[in-house]
Amino acid sequence: MKTQNFEKQLPDGYKTALYINAKSPKFGIIFNLIALAVLVVVMVVAVIPVLNKDVSVTVVDETPLLLVWVVFMAAMVAYIVLHELVHGIAYKALTGQKLTFGMSWSCAFCGVPDIYVYRRTALISLVSPLAVFTLILLPLTVWLYSVNLIYYFVSAFLLGLHLGGCSGDIYVLLLLLFRFRDKETLIKDTGPEQFFCTRE
Repeated sequence: MKTQNFEKQLPDGYKTALYINAKSPKFGIIFNLIALAVLVVVMVVAVIPVLNKDVSVTVVDETPLLLVWVVFMAAMVAYIVLHELVHGIAYKALTGQKLTFGMSWSCAFCGVPDIYVYRRTALISLVSPLAVFTLILLPLTVWLYSVNLIYYFVSAFLLGLHLGGCSGDIYVLLLLLFRFRDKETLIKDTGPEQFFCTRE
């Protein structure tokens, strides 16, 4: 049964052109190192404007460090959960099908394991968390720079975690934009695994 956004079964004439698995040691190590590198770059960029700022009043403002730690940990856990939920919301809105969520040593994930989604559907799901949380965290970080430097660095860290954590999504996004450009490309997304299927 053909629908606008997905197929229940892989149609005749399709073959798997590429398979990636985020649980594989090679993939997991490479993309976690990329995520770490992105986080470091974001934090270095966040430190640069502070070097020329008079921080004597802003930093020593009796901000309770325990509270900062609790806020940081809660925000980090909430971000990871919400990131995958945004993937899921996009998939659910476009397919109405069963979702799967989970976490492995290398990544958190959301997928639609029982169907094959068309390229457009996959693109929307991939871009959604990247766009949503960049639009939230970037302005928040800029605003906190002039409000409270401690929370500024917390927000900057979350922004770096977000951008770095999207490295796997960005990789798949680039594959769809530059390698799998046919709108009839189908992807079976189990969460940690993606099967890219093209017409023979």
